[in-house]
Amino acid sequence: MNIILFGPPGAGKGTQAKKLVDFNGIPQISTGDILRANVREGTELGLAAKAYMDKGELVPDQVLIGIIKNRLKEQDCCKGFILDGYPRTVPQADVLAVILKEIGKPINVVLNLEVPDEVLVDRISKRLMCKCGASYHTVSNPPKKDNICDLCGCEVFQRSDDREEAVQNRLKVYKKQTQPLIDYYAKQGLLVTLDGTKNIDEVFEDIKAVLAKFA
Repeated sequence: MNIILFGPPGAGKGTQAKKLVDFNGIPQISTGDILRANVREGTELGLAAKAYMDKGELVPDQVLIGIIKNRLKEQDCCKGFILDGYPRTVPQADVLAVILKEIGKPINVVLNLEVPDEVLVDRISKRLMCKCGASYHTVSNPPKKDNICDLCGCEVFQRSDDREEAVQNRLKVYKKQTQPLIDYYAKQGLLVTLDGTKNIDEVFEDIKAVLAKFA
């Protein structure tokens, strides 16, 4: 099962991706993670990417797709994969389609988690994080002690890009980038849009129902 997962910031995409990894036994392919891994391992493509990252520039598509192509050829992808954070533009989607055809791994379905902006702003702007990776919500899931992580006892904090003004901007950028892709995959009959306002387990049940059609 080869899956692309779309969803705006705060839609629960990361949570659902992790549940899919456990359920299907296929890896989540995050462009950020594999970029960092290639840089850390000092691969040829990783060094090329690092040259741009060190200057604060976006990694060019030709470098990024090379890294993704190599990752999708690895053994753990033989039964499928979940692409998270890629593609971000229609040209990237075009190149990805060529690569996937070359390696014989076409996309089966594109899952799009849809959540209204006001819900996303509420979710993210009230989110608290801990350096250990735990996350909280000031209303629906606050830490047991004010501003103290339940897991490690460190002080929790709000990320600068989780403040309301930053969240609004992130959503605008996401829509500008992603709407053309949603149309792109809809025209190919690959897009399935899901209600991301449901609770985590309900959303995952909906995802499983979609994937069952391909079993």
